[in-house]
Amino acid sequence: MGKVRPVFIKKVSKELVEMYPTVFSIVFEENKKQLHKYAIIQSKPVRNRIAGYITHLIKNQKTKEENLLSKNV
Repeated sequence: MGKVRPVFIKKVSKELVEMYPTVFSIVFEENKKQLHKYAIIQSKPVRNRIAGYITHLIKNQKTKEENLLSKNV
């Protein structure tokens, strides 16, 4: 089973990825630093959860792109 994340973590993460698609990467530590620049998050645990979900979203996007490219070739 996967991790259960609150709706607000998913919502904020998806909005940030849509607004800044080139800023975030598959590296959790870099995403934490980028969140400091692009969002005001008061609590460290919430920031870490958002950064983790952003990392998850970016990894999923990259694997979908790779799967599409491999099917087309």
